[in-house]
Amino acid sequence: MTTLLTLLDVRPGPGDGTWIGPASGPEGKRAFGGQFMAQSLAAATRTVDAAKPVTTMHLQFLRGGEAGESVDYAVTAVYDGRTVAARRVDATQAGRLLTTASVTFAAPMAGPEHGTVTLPGDPETLPRSGPAGPAPSMPLDEIDIRMVDDRSSGEFVRRMWWRVTVPVPDDEALHAVIAAYVCDVYMIDPALAVHGHSMAARTHRSGTTDSSIWFHRAVRADRWNLLETRSPAAARGRGVITGSLIGADGVIAATLAQEGLIAEREPRPS
Repeated sequence: MTTLLTLLDVRPGPGDGTWIGPASGPEGKRAFGGQFMAQSLAAATRTVDAAKPVTTMHLQFLRGGEAGESVDYAVTAVYDGRTVAARRVDATQAGRLLTTASVTFAAPMAGPEHGTVTLPGDPETLPRSGPAGPAPSMPLDEIDIRMVDDRSSGEFVRRMWWRVTVPVPDDEALHAVIAAYVCDVYMIDPALAVHGHSMAARTHRSGTTDSSIWFHRAVRADRWNLLETRSPAAARGRGVITGSLIGADGVIAATLAQEGLIAEREPRPS
C-alpha cells in the first residue's frame, strides 16, 4: 500500500465506534489539518452503508496535534434513517480533544442538476509546483500539485490543480477522503495573499479553525481536479475562504469553505 493510502487507512480501535489513524510524521511537528479531515471522514464512512455516500462534513479545529503520534477517533451514530445517516467524530491524542466533526451521508435521489464550468486552462502546461509552502507531513511524491494565482479580475483567485499519481482503488468513499486531505493544504492562505502576505512567510499567526465540504458528486482523485479558491472577507484576525472543487470534465464535484486565524503577531519585547 502506498504512503498516502496507508496514512488514510484507519484501523479499528479498542472499543465500539473507535478507530485509530496512523501518524503522519515527522516527530516534533504539528499535525497537518488535512489529516484530521481525511481520517475523521474515513472513520465515519466505516460505520455507514456504502449506498449512502458522504454529502457534508463540518470540522472544528480545537487544538493542534502531534504529527509523530497516532490519532484516536470516536464515532457516534447521531442518526440512521432510510436515506440519511449522521455521525459525530471526535479526534484525540493522549485524551486531549483536538477536533470534532459532523458528517452526513445520504442516498442519491433524482432531481435538478447544475454546476458545470469552463476550465481555465490545461494543468499539463503548468510546472509541478507543490503546495503554497512546506508540507512535511504530505507524501508529495504521490500527489501532483500545480498552482496558479490570478489577479487579472482585480480579485485574488488561487487555482490549485491536483491529482494522485499512485494507483487508487475504484472506491468512491476513498476518493472523497483523499479530496478532503489534499484540499486542506494551505487553503486559508488566500486570505493572507489578498494583502500580499503568506502562511509560508510566517508574518502572521495562521491556521484553520473551521472547515466544511459539501460533496455534490463523486470525486476522482486519480484524475485532474481544480480547487479554485478566493477570500470574500476577513476581520478580527480571521479570514474566510470559499472554494469549488472542479473535476476534469468541468463539473463542480464539491463546494468548500474555511475560516482561519490570520492574526498579526505580537511584537517581541525589546
